[in-house]
Amino acid sequence: MTNLNLQEIQDTLISVAHEAGRMMLAANPADIDTGTKLNSADIVTETDKAVEALVSSRLTAAYPTFAFVGEETYKPGLQITATPTFIVDPIDGTTNFVHGFPSACISLGLAVDRTPAVGVVYNPWQDTLYSATRGHGAFVTVGANWGLEAGKGRKTKLPLAKSPVPLTGLDRSLVSIEWGSQRDGVNYEVKTEVFKKLCATKENGGAMVHSLRSMGSAALNLCAVAAGQLDLYWEGGCWAWDVCAGWCILSEAGGIMASGNPGSWEPELDSRKYLAVRPAPSGQKEIVEEFWRVIGDGRMEYEH
Repeated sequence: MTNLNLQEIQDTLISVAHEAGRMMLAANPADIDTGTKLNSADIVTETDKAVEALVSSRLTAAYPTFAFVGEETYKPGLQITATPTFIVDPIDGTTNFVHGFPSACISLGLAVDRTPAVGVVYNPWQDTLYSATRGHGAFVTVGANWGLEAGKGRKTKLPLAKSPVPLTGLDRSLVSIEWGSQRDGVNYEVKTEVFKKLCATKENGGAMVHSLRSMGSAALNLCAVAAGQLDLYWEGGCWAWDVCAGWCILSEAGGIMASGNPGSWEPELDSRKYLAVRPAPSGQKEIVEEFWRVIGDGRMEYEH
């Protein structure tokens, strides 16, 4: 990694994200051909494919020796190696995209040695750009393309709070979750049971969290945790392209990523089970352990 100019790579990813964002904004969801992969909740559009083709061509031309893993061109069994690898989700939040709900983004990550090193997440509908490079902090820029004077967006270091408050327990936390596209089997049962336990009163064996939120995008969930707007994000079933960029942003903001199943403090990039915790001066380890107690014996099982 020491031989890579991560700042230059981030600048390239930001430029590509803005170009892709314009393509996304130009698309009319009502006129887009929509197909499915796993089921009716696992949607792909022609725009997903077109954006990935654009990103792949730009990044391959700029960095021909890097590997590339994209959601729409991924082949089952493909392994992420130590080689510098762009890990890309052209539209994270496709379901939101097709419904015209403005919580979707392009997620562009670079992994080196199987670890997130650069992350760029851009929501073009809100003109909000999250970015980070290893060792240089994480930032959010609002209004770089429209809404403010062109090219002069408001850039803020993450987390948004200058003095984040400690994490003191799940009963004082806002937790992000997603239903995912797999709606049967052991994983669905584990998810729904944990959702119930998180919300239930303590008298009924629950954690009594403030509430649950679903943004419909793993990358945007991670960015909201990095910003300190969400306290935790628990996920199972998403892929490396959903989390690589957001994970880098989370880590650089001072948040942590543990496993979505109890026991592992260092989940693999492609483990498909994650628990993200916001930046805080104390309480990160304790709230992960509390969340793991809520999960109990239930374990999500997702194949790589």
